[in-house]
Amino acid sequence: MPKKSVASALHLGASVRLSSRGVARLQGRHPWVYRSDIVEAKDVLPGATVRVLDSRGKFLGTALYSSSSQIAIRMISHGSVADLPALVAERIRAAIAYRKELVRNTDAYRIVFSEADFLPGLIVDRYNDVVTLQILTQAMDAAPVREAVLQTLREELQPAGIVERVDARIRELEQLPPLSSRLLWGEKSSTVIHMNGGHMNGGHMNGGHMSGRMTSGDESNAVRFHYDGFEGQKTGGFLDQRENYAAAAVYAHGEALDAFCYQGGFALHLATKCASVTGVDSSRPALEMAEKNALLNGRDLEWIEGNAFDLLREYAAGNRRYDTIVLDPPAFAKTKRDLEKALGGYKELNLRALKLLRPGGILVTCSCSFHVGASEFLGVVADAARDAHKSLRLVENRGAAKDHPILLNVPETSYLQCLILIVSD
Repeated sequence: MPKKSVASALHLGASVRLSSRGVARLQGRHPWVYRSDIVEAKDVLPGATVRVLDSRGKFLGTALYSSSSQIAIRMISHGSVADLPALVAERIRAAIAYRKELVRNTDAYRIVFSEADFLPGLIVDRYNDVVTLQILTQAMDAAPVREAVLQTLREELQPAGIVERVDARIRELEQLPPLSSRLLWGEKSSTVIHMNGGHMNGGHMNGGHMSGRMTSGDESNAVRFHYDGFEGQKTGGFLDQRENYAAAAVYAHGEALDAFCYQGGFALHLATKCASVTGVDSSRPALEMAEKNALLNGRDLEWIEGNAFDLLREYAAGNRRYDTIVLDPPAFAKTKRDLEKALGGYKELNLRALKLLRPGGILVTCSCSFHVGASEFLGVVADAARDAHKSLRLVENRGAAKDHPILLNVPETSYLQCLILIVSD
């Protein structure tokens, strides 16, 4: 599909009519309506800004239309929108202001979280003086919207570089022209970030600029990480776990094991409290970056390339014991069809970890599978404890960091769970 057809769709004033089920979703303040609930969408171009009507023609608001996604419309306003690029710019500024009030002790955090910041299809992250963005929908890919995003980020944050991270699969699904990740503006795509140190207000810039520095004397307390805008998963890091890294370190002690350690987020925070830390991951590139991060922090950690499930089984058979274990696996349930298998996987993983923990040990266990609900995840961990003949006390029940806001009527924005538990025989 030519990109021109997306851009030309911005101001056509097209409309779509919804079924009663689609109307009910919007009345419940969920911004998505599926294609099966579109009653009429005549001559609507890909990426168009559309007026949303019920079956009788009553105006319900304005949405962004996708010609290819099963999520056919994403609401952008419950009123009329005369200028989408101007609205996008306004909401980016609001998202930045929101973080100024909530983000502390870091120069790496999410700036725009798609629907949770009322900008469906747009992700923006700050990594010190480098900003990364992802564009996930036809409407956000339109040239005038892209220009508004870039201009606003440059004006408000004045970064050294802006990198676009491209998800090739999403662009294919949205029938957008293929792109490669690239430097959109500036000269810098890599940097060093700081997490959980001192009293830095990550949202505030010095004189409007992204200083990338903590307040005097605080930087030495932070855990530092190398960041490369063209490497790693997501936008290059897992910013949603940032506050959980610090929370885990509060309780961690003794000998620690970080399963699925990726680039060392939990492991390096545990190292500030533990006598020894071992990180396990199946990705050699991730472990190589973890080792670089350890050297950056002056830490000596053990890194093991391997399958965490197999390693936990092997360690249990060899009677290895730990005082702190972190389980932060990738999503086991990417769709509802995966739910039963995912629950079995989480139970097995937690069961093996519990067998390795000494009395008084700390288990930090996470799920980033949206389809595994909070009560289901708690139940799985409780079942694992029963089968391991252990008792668990829940110390903290946590979610994503505050820069990843949750909309109560949009359960998809609440996807990350992090339980911190004390283990007793």
